[in-house]
Amino acid sequence: MHTIHSNDLVQPTLGRMVVDAPYVAEYRKAGQFIILRIDEFGERIPLTIADADKDKGTITLYYQIVGVTTRKMSLLKKGDHLQDIAGPLGHPTDVKRYGTVACIGGGIGIAPLYPISRAMKEAGNRVVNILGARSKDLLILEDELRAIGDETIVCTDDGSYGKKDFVTGALRDLMAKEKVDIVVAIGPVPMMKAVSDMTREPAIRTFVSLNSIMVDGTGMCGGCRVTVGGGTKFTCVDGPEFNGHEVDFGELVSRLGTYRGEERVSDEKHKHACRIGLDRN
Repeated sequence: MHTIHSNDLVQPTLGRMVVDAPYVAEYRKAGQFIILRIDEFGERIPLTIADADKDKGTITLYYQIVGVTTRKMSLLKKGDHLQDIAGPLGHPTDVKRYGTVACIGGGIGIAPLYPISRAMKEAGNRVVNILGARSKDLLILEDELRAIGDETIVCTDDGSYGKKDFVTGALRDLMAKEKVDIVVAIGPVPMMKAVSDMTREPAIRTFVSLNSIMVDGTGMCGGCRVTVGGGTKFTCVDGPEFNGHEVDFGELVSRLGTYRGEERVSDEKHKHACRIGLDRN
């Protein structure tokens, strides 16, 4: 059991939880993730570790409310518990001194980008953070990333804050201005694909972190199967980061939608069950 220290909504559909996980806090590295269950009957969901405090033995998780489990997570309070946390899982980011690193995050992808950006900076790189959101109120961790980056560029789709542009537009401007040695992109699949397409011809090494459907996190179930470089890989044990120029993004999009109908039905049933009795008041 893992005690919850805090659990807040930073946006209407985005939660931030700080929870006890001393082993994970001690050994996690940038780019790794955990799998949790909220109770003994809960499904297993993977979440990237956004931050950790070794002294307190806590980790920080961001989660988007998209179904039953994350909706239940959003209702947990300080002092409640998660049933179990497995991790740290996956390969850490290949952090070393490259030169100039463009760290690109879109939406909730900014959360897993944060520890990677910090690790790249600590390794001696010039770090340019490019953060994208649909609007200003959906932007997260801007202050934290500004504090560690050499430069931070913010883009919003609607122009409510920063540049009215997509992250690809900001990356194009950056590439025209200076030599970029490596790109790390985390966010929606179309965004990661667009970034990878942009960096392919100039042959800029590009990491993407894939958000595949997972079950056991051991490579046994095959749920997180992806095609990379023409071969089969498992995101949980071979990733979650891969060469963006080799990922079959079309297949990834298709697989991510496999259970969308079931997820929608389950979520509606849960919301209905939560209302039983309330209508009598």
